[in-house]
Amino acid sequence: MAGLDQHDAINLQYTSGTTGFPKGATLTHHNILNNGFFIGELLNYTEQDRVVIPVPFYHCFGMVIGNLNALSHGAATIIPGRGFSPAATLQAVQDYRGTSLYGVPTMFIGELALDNFAKYDLSSLRTGVMAGSTCPVEIMKRVVNEMNMAEVAICYGMTETSPVSTMTRPDDSLARRTETVGRTMPHLENQIIDPISGDVVEHGELGEFCTRGYSVMKGYWNAPEKTAEAIDADGWMHTGDLARMDEDGYITIEGRIKDMVIRGGENIYPREIEEFLYQHPSIQDVQVIGVPDERYGEELMACIILKPDAGILTVEDVTGFCRGRLAHYKIPRYIDVRESFPMTVSGKIRKVEMREDAIEKLGLG
Repeated sequence: MAGLDQHDAINLQYTSGTTGFPKGATLTHHNILNNGFFIGELLNYTEQDRVVIPVPFYHCFGMVIGNLNALSHGAATIIPGRGFSPAATLQAVQDYRGTSLYGVPTMFIGELALDNFAKYDLSSLRTGVMAGSTCPVEIMKRVVNEMNMAEVAICYGMTETSPVSTMTRPDDSLARRTETVGRTMPHLENQIIDPISGDVVEHGELGEFCTRGYSVMKGYWNAPEKTAEAIDADGWMHTGDLARMDEDGYITIEGRIKDMVIRGGENIYPREIEEFLYQHPSIQDVQVIGVPDERYGEELMACIILKPDAGILTVEDVTGFCRGRLAHYKIPRYIDVRESFPMTVSGKIRKVEMREDAIEKLGLG
């Protein structure tokens, strides 16, 4: 102990590799212990809580938001199994009277889609965390209303920031807990900047989300050039995420800069279309990507997982659902009905791989 320093590296956490090759984020005692503690504070954890954690422990979600969070507040941690199973997770909540449940959006979607979902007793739940990927508003509302998780929080962040930079609070309105990623965490700073000029934008304007404070990593392991690309001279971590901040400090994530689709000169943010398509009665899950197009540069494809009893869904069905409710250039030209999405081991969807698959399927190489 005498030889340790709070700023010593304690965890080499590899990024999920959703857009490229994983990089080793070097995290310190100071980074992860503080982040875990403040998440627990905002969830109002005590030694009476029982936290069901089906997410991996080798990722920041399970390690910090899960274990360090619970440990620092004396709460119990309940592990449903070696790998994720929707049924085993809900069974663990029922059997151990879990008060808090964690998951990435696809996990909650899988749990809600179980044929016998209604048979599980989830009355002990009060809170939980949905994080890891952008949380669809419709899914968040179902989690609140159908899983008894009235105080569920959205946590937003990245591996490089230990991981949480913003979080909703239990006393936030339902709209703010379903439509935003909350406000800045204690002892951190956040700002939204113009990605080109670097200037801070006005409230409500779209820009790149940047964060600064105790949570920012020491750097990428043995990669000083990559570190300099991510963390500027003033200590701001540039996330690569597009966001807006309102006058009350609530932040909405619009998507990744790299995911933005440019169709005929129009900038399109896939999340807006995904949120809209979640309202379709046949769609269980959806991801929107850009694919090459000779005329417009890029066209939109909606990759869809159908609900079990949905039947057949055609491009015409999707187009008809969108017509008059989305701008014409935001209506997907292609659809790809799939059984599953390619994912990283931590549950994030690999849009890069989906785009490669789409190019091959459509013969656009």
